[in-house]
Amino acid sequence: MADADVAGENKQGGVAWAVTNVFAPQYVAFLAPVLTGGVADGLTGALWGLGAAAVCVGVPAAVIGIGVRRGRLDSMHVVDRTSRKGPLLSGLAALVLGLVVLVVAGAPSVVKATVAVMLACVAVMGAVTIRWKISFHTGVVAGTAVMLAHLLPPAPTLIIGAAITALVSWARVRVSHHTPAQTIAGAVTGATLAWAVFTLLT
Repeated sequence: MADADVAGENKQGGVAWAVTNVFAPQYVAFLAPVLTGGVADGLTGALWGLGAAAVCVGVPAAVIGIGVRRGRLDSMHVVDRTSRKGPLLSGLAALVLGLVVLVVAGAPSVVKATVAVMLACVAVMGAVTIRWKISFHTGVVAGTAVMLAHLLPPAPTLIIGAAITALVSWARVRVSHHTPAQTIAGAVTGATLAWAVFTLLT
């Protein structure tokens, strides 16, 4: 499957497309600090997470949205691997800025750790995607599940997370945006980085 292959891009509809859109990395990443912050520190943590998400996820999402409207990017999913450099750089910049602000402002450790995981995932997976189209969809979903498993009963959380990750993997292959290997690599990378960074910082 070629990197620029967007088979089905203009044929929206069906379960696979619904899953692809609902679990888009921007949406899951936006919810991640809100959920981890809320679970760990209640309303205060959730509000910190919301602020972090607005900067760290909202800004890059806006950059992608502008690119789509101007015709520079194919969609909010940035299917064409060769077009991912700009969004990735904006994401890295927003995450670094957001993390610095959170540290200086004394944000809850869980929220800072969540943003650190996001930064690690974008840095590592971004480096990979320059050469090979690793799946950010599965990476973000799997990473979020691992972080939540640190804060909630691990067994049921991981089972649910694995099921959702498998569903997203199926959907990404079904809409012809990834190979099975790319979705598996994304999930393994996201989960591993989340476990390592979150364990270190919380």
